[in-house]
Amino acid sequence: MSIWSKFIQYYKPYRWLFFTDLACASVVSLVDITFPQILYFLTHGVFTRSAAEIKGVLGLVAAGMIALYGIRYACQYYITTWGHIMGARMESDMRQDLFDHYQRLSFSYYDRNNTGEMMSKLVADLFDISELAHHGPENVFICTLKIVGSFLLLLLLNVKMTLILFAVVLVMIVFSIYKNRRMKAVFMDNRQKIAGVNSRVQDSLAGIRVVKSFANEDLEREKFCTSNLQFLESKVNSYRLMGSFHAGNGFFQGLLYTAVLVSGGFFVAGGTLQVADLAVYALYIGIFMGPIDVLINFTEQFQKGYSGFKRFQEVVDTVPEILEKPAAVPLTNVKGRIVFQDVSFRYNQAAQVLAGVNITIEAGKTVALVGPSGGGKTTLCSLVPRFYDVSGGAVLIDGHDVRAVTLKSLRSAIGIVQQDVYMFAGSVRDNIAYGKPAATEAEIREAAKNANIHEFIIGLADGYDSYVGERGTRLSGGQKQRLAIARVFLKNPPILILDEATSALDNESERYIQASLERLAQNRTTIVVAHRLSTIRNADEIIVINRSGIQERGNHEELLANNGLYAKYYHMQFEGLDDLEGE
Repeated sequence: MSIWSKFIQYYKPYRWLFFTDLACASVVSLVDITFPQILYFLTHGVFTRSAAEIKGVLGLVAAGMIALYGIRYACQYYITTWGHIMGARMESDMRQDLFDHYQRLSFSYYDRNNTGEMMSKLVADLFDISELAHHGPENVFICTLKIVGSFLLLLLLNVKMTLILFAVVLVMIVFSIYKNRRMKAVFMDNRQKIAGVNSRVQDSLAGIRVVKSFANEDLEREKFCTSNLQFLESKVNSYRLMGSFHAGNGFFQGLLYTAVLVSGGFFVAGGTLQVADLAVYALYIGIFMGPIDVLINFTEQFQKGYSGFKRFQEVVDTVPEILEKPAAVPLTNVKGRIVFQDVSFRYNQAAQVLAGVNITIEAGKTVALVGPSGGGKTTLCSLVPRFYDVSGGAVLIDGHDVRAVTLKSLRSAIGIVQQDVYMFAGSVRDNIAYGKPAATEAEIREAAKNANIHEFIIGLADGYDSYVGERGTRLSGGQKQRLAIARVFLKNPPILILDEATSALDNESERYIQASLERLAQNRTTIVVAHRLSTIRNADEIIVINRSGIQERGNHEELLANNGLYAKYYHMQFEGLDDLEGE
């Protein structure tokens, strides 16, 4: 019931549309039930009179029926038009809620889930929910009115024959409930399998350059074929079940007509039922069976919409692991002093990544983190903007625990440049302005100049309006990196995190970007994660960290003099290069 109560919440903003839709549905049902009653009235009270009287009454009947069906036309138009609009608006609200919730979810959720599956919930599932939102209450309401109304009128015509009819209907209901329980599981499996197909497509298309570089098109085709056939198998199972459901109900409908003809014949033969009444009774059977047909056909739509909403609700009910405390305060006047106070961290139930880390970074200073991959350097950086929360200890900025301040103010104070730069599909200007959406043209150009990318941009055919391609495919790695730096220049945060920002670049690009980064780091508290040790010689402190924790700390000269791990890493990278530079 909690699922349904949450579903009903989406009707609240459109309750007047909804109630008007049901009112129109009531009128349509009443008009449909009226026709057999008019026929009954004519056969029993009018057609037995003189020809003149019959003709006089027929004129009034024709005018009345035209008026009735005119009203029905208006009501049906409202149901079809505004009912669908209501469903579309509810779908839009759900999609917005789901997208907003995706934005609130923590990195750990994205670590566990596939983008293609999330897209499936955002698009395909919600379309079926929209159809259920519109047709569900309307179909149930109209069908209930027609079934109850026609059943009562059938009782007035012949009680015994109607009770026989009701017995067959009860068997149909039991059969339908049994099949519906089985269909619920099958349609949920459909959702999961099509999400798998979407996941495979997204994964393959996003990595199409890797696929082609390894000539692995056949491998991708096989993987997609597997997912596609799994979905096909699930659909086949659902159609087999639907086939038995529809065929079974068709059989019971045949039993209903058989029961009416046979029992009606007995009652006519016994003189307790007139032939004209049997004809009217048959008309009501048609009205009675019509909504049953609608409900049978609606079952598939219901199960699709229900399974889609259940998957939607599973996401919306997911509580973000990073939550803002009710008493959180904005982080203001940030100086940039960062303290890692006895920090420990593990991913879910995995092995410990950090244990008992204590680091103090004074405002305006640059600290570099060095060590092998998997040592926890990037994890340590991710704890500052609260992409993840510490398992133990605390991270403090200017004496404030980052868990006690608002997320927006915390992340607004931090600029991050990573190795894997993401470019949004759009113009160069749009991507730079992402650092400050309200920035002026002059501010955007100044940021580009500070990042050493302005000259390149104005050399493009469309300058700052040039399209960068999906994920920045029209730009080189160095160009994307400088655009990312321009973003951060525009944001102008007091704290800067550089996570291997130059490790994937050629030497020429590295020189350009290193100069930009040094300019960017001026008068900011900076944390640098670097594998290229040439980029951190001027850091105020270098911390060597591996899976066992902090091993060494000091500046470049001190660590070389210690002849420890840092010296080992340094000589591995630069042995012989210093002599070449001296020449």
